[in-house]
Amino acid sequence: MTQTGTVTSIHIAQTTGAQPEPVDSVRAVAGRGLDGDRYYHEEGTFGDRDGCAVTFIESEALAAAEREYDVSLSPGAHRRNVTTRGVALNHLVGERFRVGDAVCLGTELCEPCSYLERHLEQAGVQDALVHRGGLRARIVESGDIREKSSIEFPISCHSGPKNQDSS
Repeated sequence: MTQTGTVTSIHIAQTTGAQPEPVDSVRAVAGRGLDGDRYYHEEGTFGDRDGCAVTFIESEALAAAEREYDVSLSPGAHRRNVTTRGVALNHLVGERFRVGDAVCLGTELCEPCSYLERHLEQAGVQDALVHRGGLRARIVESGDIREKSSIEFPISCHSGPKNQDSS
């Protein structure tokens, strides 16, 4: 049975350390990242890590961080690219899923780091997001992602060569 969630917002930061900016839509490019984002240009704090082409975080996790830790993050401040609703991201590690027109492969949890807490200058962010800091993913089929796009999983592997990454 296919499960679905929704994209609630999208943010990209053009350079390392830059403030993430909201966008209504973005082109996800297989083997590269989100067009215009720092990781697309092979920059970014974790640019040497495989599977960081796009990052996701649950809006429900952000609400829990605020409720349980009194940590409130403005949109994009969490430095994840795509904010979702209605999808358990932790369950997508090692799984292919469709987001908008793109297909991604969840590579690892995006646990919070001290960089995020230092960058935000807000104590408690790292603790508030442990095990709910989101998901790192590789883009395996190019496509557009828009606000309100659906997120579908599981999906069967695409059998055609169109826009596929060989990894």
